Amino acid sequence: MKKYLIIACCCFSLSANAQTKKVAFVRNDQERKVDVLIDGRPFTSFIYPADMEKPVLYPILAADGAIVTRGFPLNKREGERVDHPHHVGLWFNYESVNGLDFWNNSFAIPADKKAKYGWIRNVKVEKIENGKLSYSANWENQAKDVLLKEQTTFVFSGTDNERIIDRITTLTAQKETVSFKDVKDGMLGIRVTKELEFPSDKVEEFTDSQGNVTKVSASGNGANGTYLTSAGKKGNDAWGTRGNWCVLYGVKETKPLSIAIIDHPKNPGYPTYWHARDYGLFAANPLGQAIFSEGKETLNFSLKPGASVTFRYRIIVTSGTEVSLESLNKQAANFGK
Repeated sequence: MKKYLIIACCCFSLSANAQTKKVAFVRNDQERKVDVLIDGRPFTSFIYPADMEKPVLYPILAADGAIVTRGFPLNKREGERVDHPHHVGLWFNYESVNGLDFWNNSFAIPADKKAKYGWIRNVKVEKIENGKLSYSANWENQAKDVLLKEQTTFVFSGTDNERIIDRITTLTAQKETVSFKDVKDGMLGIRVTKELEFPSDKVEEFTDSQGNVTKVSASGNGANGTYLTSAGKKGNDAWGTRGNWCVLYGVKETKPLSIAIIDHPKNPGYPTYWHARDYGLFAANPLGQAIFSEGKETLNFSLKPGASVTFRYRIIVTSGTEVSLESLNKQAANFGK
């Protein structure tokens, strides 16, 4: 008999001047997931399967029910690209943590190469109340030695045409100094539905830190997305530039759809660099400064044993109406307080 725990709660909205909706959770420890409902409708699920290399939010739906995230590799959809199997939903990790690659780890890595990759394991959902979900986890190597302890809280809210996730993650170094090398693949990432990809008829190749080459096919029918940053960078010009927010927007099933990520002034490396790819990878990476600045800047962030760092991000999904610069700037100002 499966055990389910349904928790309903009212949550204050993080969006100004809008009517908030009730947030509810359906907790299923046996299936290792927590479903998140807003106004009685599915929004997302926090999933942490024992055989997956990290916990994620998957899938993510807009207020009108449009699916925002790519289905592959968990639920392949017709016409979708099937590259980068480690791009699952919305996640948080990094490509080089004491030399271990947490970002690119997936079921596709051969067993004899797994020692070069890190896992986020021992995920425990600790608290669900007032629109918030908190969990703890360990960033580990193959031998299950713990490099970092993670403590994360999600705050969920929504209105008629908006869904919001605030993610607050604290990482604490354990027995040794933990170094985050300046690399391109990090930290907060989401892989989006094909409609938010850029139109493209090219096949591209990308190489990860271990030398693995991934081919990305031409975009499928309906791709019409583009980026805009707070600094005014548009389209592919957004990649490798700084900004306190970035929005990816387009049209799905004849309706406007967008997803915005807002950085927080207290985050390391603020304002973040955007690892915003035209094939649907949308990520904020504040630590890869040497890569994005072409060597003009370096960070080489590290934590001594016992030291902690906190990363805060707001993710806003807007559907049925076009997101405005004014609203994004207001959200950024509100979030930064």
